[in-house]
Amino acid sequence: MSETTYKSGGLSFTSILTLIFVLCKLTHYIDWSWWWVLSPVLIGAAFGFLTLAIIAIIVVVAAVLK
Repeated sequence: MSETTYKSGGLSFTSILTLIFVLCKLTHYIDWSWWWVLSPVLIGAAFGFLTLAIIAIIVVVAAVLK
């Protein structure tokens, strides 16, 4: 039997989208604020922070109720 190995890597959708937005901003194709250009990264970071905050709250509540 042969073993199948999978190798993942490369850029994610948000990385590609951010790269496209930055290139468009630098070439003056779009005239957006840098907040909008970097919004895919900021939204991902906010989602990650919110997830960690919810997990921390659940852990604290579980420890208090135990």
